[in-house]
Amino acid sequence: MTWNEPGGGDNKGNKDPWSGNKGGGNQGPPDLDEVVKKLQEKLSGLFGGGGNGNSNGGSVVGGIPGGSGTIAVIVIAAIALLLVANSFYKIEAAERGVVLRFGAYYQVTDPGLNFKVPLVDEVYKVNIDQISSFSHKAQMLTKDENIIDVELTVQSKIQDPADYLFQDRNPQKTIQDATETAVRETIGKSNLDFVLTEGRSSIAADIKERAQTLINMYKTGLEITSINMQPAKPPEQVKSAFDDAIKAREDKERLENEAHAYANQVVPQARGAAARQVQAAKAYEERVIAEAEGESNRFLAVLKEYEKASEVTRERLYIETVEDVLSKTSKVILDVKSGNSLMYLPLDKLIKSSVDTNVENATSPVSSNYGLTAPLQQQPPDTRIRDVNRGRRVR
Repeated sequence: MTWNEPGGGDNKGNKDPWSGNKGGGNQGPPDLDEVVKKLQEKLSGLFGGGGNGNSNGGSVVGGIPGGSGTIAVIVIAAIALLLVANSFYKIEAAERGVVLRFGAYYQVTDPGLNFKVPLVDEVYKVNIDQISSFSHKAQMLTKDENIIDVELTVQSKIQDPADYLFQDRNPQKTIQDATETAVRETIGKSNLDFVLTEGRSSIAADIKERAQTLINMYKTGLEITSINMQPAKPPEQVKSAFDDAIKAREDKERLENEAHAYANQVVPQARGAAARQVQAAKAYEERVIAEAEGESNRFLAVLKEYEKASEVTRERLYIETVEDVLSKTSKVILDVKSGNSLMYLPLDKLIKSSVDTNVENATSPVSSNYGLTAPLQQQPPDTRIRDVNRGRRVR
């Protein structure tokens, strides 16, 4: 017999299993039907279903008015909670959210907590900071009809998430094809020497620009971040000939550098010598002009004095001229009015000239007078003196 059947209860007459028996005695487990009924009553009162439950026993569904509505309310509440929980989504800092509304593209959401309409919107998360790379290696034909091996690495990332998802079926394949097209076009417009030597960086930049233009035309949503081009190499069949050509080119550059170094050394010296000669010529010109102007001024000054006192000026000019002439000779003739003329020999100058001509005997002691000055000075003015230079006697 169950607790909710008529006449049921404990041995103390308690029909309510929830009332408890404080007075002691045996108490069995609570009736499950009663527990479910009370729970339904409480939920019905909470959601507006009323509290008019049946006091008599009965089945859980058929005996409780409004039981089906209560279960429906619970289901609806659970569904509502589930929908609310699925209405918010989080986008990381390196991601972007692409929202589809009824299957069509709607918008791109930024990082953070975002809202979507449940059962209507669908969100795809795309990582735009992730770098993807691939390598490309092939044999190319240059402008001067030479074959070289070109190898490069292309790195890219997603720039437009919507275009990346919906505009192109296979963006990675498209960027590979665009890169190959750009490489063939760039290498085909360049000469072999330019590709092998200084043109690697400029060629990589041209390839990047052309490939980016192509993938933008196809709306792949990708952006090429960098292209690293390895040094181009000739095919193995002709590698030895290319090595010889490169060696010859290096020898040419070395000789050109040596010639430039020699030119840079000689040309400044020649320019300095030329500038020095030009400056010397200018100095000589200025000196000659200054001397001529000085002579002209001196002559004009003398002329002015000559016009004032011609006799005195004439005599002074004569004396200055004779003095200038006699200062360059080793002999001096004295005109004595009371007797014959006397030649005076400046022995100090004669001794000096003799010492200069006999350099090998310069260390030997030489008398400054040779024992001739004193006797000559003691002789009277009219004595005859032998000219030591010409070997003849003069008065």
